[in-house]
Amino acid sequence: MNTPSKTFAAITQPTPKELALSGAWTARGIGKLGAHGWKFDVPPLPENDEMVVDAAHVEAFDTAGAWVLNKVLQRLLDNGAVVQVRGLAPEFTNLLDAIGRQANRLPDAAATEPGVSRSSLESLGRSSATAFEQAAALLSFVGECALAFAGCLTHPSRFRWRPILYNIRSAGVDALPIVGLLSFLLGIVVSYQGADQLRQYGANIFVADLVGLSMLREFAPLITAIIIAGRSGSAYAAQIGTMAVTEEIDAMRTLGIAPLDVLVLPKILALLIAMPLLTVFADALGVFGGMIMAQAQLDVGFGEFLDRFTKAVSVTAFLIGICKAPVFAGIIAVVGCFQGFRTKGGADSVGRQTTRSVVQSIFLVIVADALFSVAFSALDL
Repeated sequence: MNTPSKTFAAITQPTPKELALSGAWTARGIGKLGAHGWKFDVPPLPENDEMVVDAAHVEAFDTAGAWVLNKVLQRLLDNGAVVQVRGLAPEFTNLLDAIGRQANRLPDAAATEPGVSRSSLESLGRSSATAFEQAAALLSFVGECALAFAGCLTHPSRFRWRPILYNIRSAGVDALPIVGLLSFLLGIVVSYQGADQLRQYGANIFVADLVGLSMLREFAPLITAIIIAGRSGSAYAAQIGTMAVTEEIDAMRTLGIAPLDVLVLPKILALLIAMPLLTVFADALGVFGGMIMAQAQLDVGFGEFLDRFTKAVSVTAFLIGICKAPVFAGIIAVVGCFQGFRTKGGADSVGRQTTRSVVQSIFLVIVADALFSVAFSALDL
C-alpha cells in the first residue's frame, strides 16, 4: 500500500518574479507555514508586471490548502502583480477555482494569463456570463414544465386538484382585498391627475375615456401582476427554496414523486385561472374609484360617467387587458418556482432567491407589457 507523502507545504522565492510551491498543501501539511504563511515579503513590482507561481511540485491538495493558496495569490494581486499559475494538476486547479469563486476574490486559476488583471470589464463579463447562464437555465425549466404539463394531459390522473384549488384560494381569493384597494386608489389618482387638464378645456366628460382606457388596457393588469409578484411569487420561491434547503425535494424524488407535478404545475395552473379574474376585479374597482373622483372634482355624475364609458371603451380594450393577465401569471409563477429550485445553502439563500424572484418577475412583466404595447400598436388595436 502506498503511504501518503509526509512533506509539508513550502513556499520559496527562487527569483523576485517567481514563487515555487512544494509539498502537501493539505490541512496537515500547511501547519509548517504558520498562521501568517501567506504574508511573506514580496519585492515591489511595477504595475501590471508578472509574477509566476510554479505549483508543479505540489504533491497533495485539499480545501484547506486551496484556501491558503488563495490567500497567497490574493497577496500577490494586492501588490500589483499579474499572477500566472503554472504546473498545478488539473484536479487541484478545479479545487482552487471553486475556492476562489466561493471567496469571490480571485479569478479562476486556469484563466489567469500574463497581461490580464482584474478590472471592471472582467466583472462585467462575469456578470453577463451569469445572466446568460440564468437565462438558459430558465428556458430549460420552462421546457421541463411544458413536458410535465404534456404528461399530465396524456394522463389526467396526474393532475393534483386539491393543490390547484388551494393555490387558487391563496393566490386569488386571499389577494382580493389588496388588489381591490390599490386598484381603487389608482383609479382615484388617474382621475384626479386628469381633472385639472380636462377642466381647462371644458372636457370634463372625457374623464371617462381617460380612466376607462388606462385602467382596462394598462393599469389594472399591470398593478395586479406587480402585487401578485410581490405576494404570491415570493411565497412560491420561499416555499420551494425552504424545501430545497431541508432536502424535502430530494426526498420526494427518492420516493418517486415528481416535484414539478406537485410543486410547480398546481401553482402555474392556479395563477393562470386567478389572474384574469383578479384583473376583472381590479378593472371594476379602478373605474369605480375614477367615478368617485370625477363626481367630486368635475361634477360628472355616475350616470353620465357610465353613459360615456360605454361609448368610449370598447370590448376590445377590455379583452386586451384580460389577455395580458395569463401571460403575466405564467411569468410570475415560473420565475418564482425557478428561483426556489435554485436555492442552495441555508436560510440566507432562501431570502436571496426570494428577492430575485420578485425583482425578476416584475422586470419581465414590465418587459412583456412593453412588447404587448408594441404589438398592439402594430396591429392598430
